[in-house]
Parts: sequence; C-alpha cells; structure tokens
Amino acid sequence: MLLGRTDAGVHSLGQVANFKTNSNIEIEKIPYALNSKLKKSIVIKNAEEVEERFHARYNCKRKTYMYVINNSKFGTAIYRDLEYHLPIKLDVAKMKKAIKYFEGEHDFAGFKASGTSSKSSVREIYKGEIIEENERIKIKLTGNGFLYNMVRIIAGTLVDVGLR
Repeated sequence: MLLGRTDAGVHSLGQVANFKTNSNIEIEKIPYALNSKLKKSIVIKNAEEVEERFHARYNCKRKTYMYVINNSKFGTAIYRDLEYHLPIKLDVAKMKKAIKYFEGEHDFAGFKASGTSSKSSVREIYKGEIIEENERIKIKLTGNGFLYNMVRIIAGTLVDVGLR
C-alpha cells in the first residue's frame, strides 16, 4: 500500500492511499470492508480504480496544511491534541501580511527540520492564508509539497511575527 505522507502527530483529512489487490470485492464495498478492520481513528470514505502507474505520493498535485492556534486565555480540553494553545494575544494583521511572503516558488532550506531526506528544498506555495475564527487562528498553506516540519516552522515564524 502506498500513502501520501504527513508528519508524525499531524492529523489528516482527505488523505489518499493506493494498493494493488486481487480481491473480488466490488469497488464500492471496499470502504466497508477496510473500515471493519481499521482503528476507529481512520475512516475510508471512497474507493476507486486507478491506473496501475498511479502513486498516491508522487502523483499528488497539491497539498493543504492547516495549523490551528487556540489564542484564548485557557484553551480547550476537547481540542487539546488538535491545536496549539497560546494565551498571549497575537497581532493577526501582521501575520496576514507576513504569510504572503511565503507564496510563490522559493528555496525553503531554512524552514525544514534536520534529517530531511528530500533532494531539493525548493517548493511552491500557491496560497497562504490566516483565518481568524473567534479565538482560533488558522494558518493555511497550499502548495505542491512540503518539507519535513516545514509547516510547523513556518507557523512558528508567523507566531513570532504576531508576538512583535
């Protein structure tokens, strides 16, 4: 089985995987069969036949990552493991201005964790957004790919901008 990857500790929506099978199960019944065997934290929503050369990781055209900051005084128990809590108020206007500098094709060598195995650190960010919803600040980046911990490092940089 091949899977589009994401960093450890990152939660995923819309992840794509592919595998070869000789099963006689009808394609529309594959999600039911797989879901009956998977952990409750994983749900297969769709299955479709693709060309044999398709690769979930290398044929991906774009990825979107969203980093969520709970900018409230106390945070939340329910979403504790799904968002970063920072009780110090951030200057969202500055963050919105700064995220635009990441758009375009750049060498993101300074925004990757050590041990990254990628051959090139050049990536293109198609769109960067800061979305403010009540006391949550969402950092949303869409691009052609991301380096190991790149989004976390960009998010940290934007938080630093918002603190100044």
